[in-house]
Amino acid sequence: MKTFKKFYIEITSVCNLACSFCPPTNRSKGFIGIDDFTKTLDEIRPHTDHIYFHVKGEPLLHPKIDVLLDLSHERGFKVNLTSNGTLLHKAGPKIMGKPALRQINFSLHSFDGHEGSVDKEGYVGKVLAFAKEAVAQSNVLISLRLWNLTEDNATNVERQRNQDILDQLERTFELDFRIMDQFTRGKGIKLADRIYLNHDHEFKWPDLKEEEDLSRGFCHGLRNQAGVLVDGTVIPCCLDGEGVINLGNIHQTPFSEIVEGERANRLYDGFSRREVVEELCRKCGYRQRFSM
Repeated sequence: MKTFKKFYIEITSVCNLACSFCPPTNRSKGFIGIDDFTKTLDEIRPHTDHIYFHVKGEPLLHPKIDVLLDLSHERGFKVNLTSNGTLLHKAGPKIMGKPALRQINFSLHSFDGHEGSVDKEGYVGKVLAFAKEAVAQSNVLISLRLWNLTEDNATNVERQRNQDILDQLERTFELDFRIMDQFTRGKGIKLADRIYLNHDHEFKWPDLKEEEDLSRGFCHGLRNQAGVLVDGTVIPCCLDGEGVINLGNIHQTPFSEIVEGERANRLYDGFSRREVVEELCRKCGYRQRFSM
């Protein structure tokens, strides 16, 4: 039986922002229902202990996110949540102190990524206030993300653009060091107990319109992760935001059968041979990190 370190459940495909780094989905917009969510948890329970409320969409938009967290806890799952943090004034009380939550990731780069954002200091301040309270009330980890660096200019424009946020972090947590003095791309900087800052390159979604690279390579898709979109489509990894590699529907076929199906095994066995059999995978820049 395949088991996964991470399993992504898209609880909504709707987002309240339109960030430049996150292309809008062409799929139907929707929110997962309680019955479908419960069935999904029961289907994947033998395969994983850790679920992520994310693929596309803003999870804090889900009107019953508190119920989803409770259902996850009842079944023994630990939940990671990725959010832009702009809806904490509404959803924050619903998720505060929930025992299912293992980690919350706040994408602070959403502010600059969304045209029309206003009051950066106010936005960051609300996220930090929530982070402090959440850590005080529970064992949750907080990751503050600035994923807006580029390969060729990671030391100038982007760093300067982030400086206001970094200054605010240094003041809020009364740091005795300058964050940029300890900066290492991809490595977290501890700001306080269980609160970390992570800098990294801007995320790029794979796209069938991109140029194809060599068909040799490796990926952890269907090895340490898998996912399901809001409509039940099972995907091999969190980067297939459009469900291009449709392995089956969890509402129609048992998940255990889907991940042992013909297309799933062809992808898995291909990577075992360092062969990339899916077109989307051959157009995924993230996979190149594992190429050999």
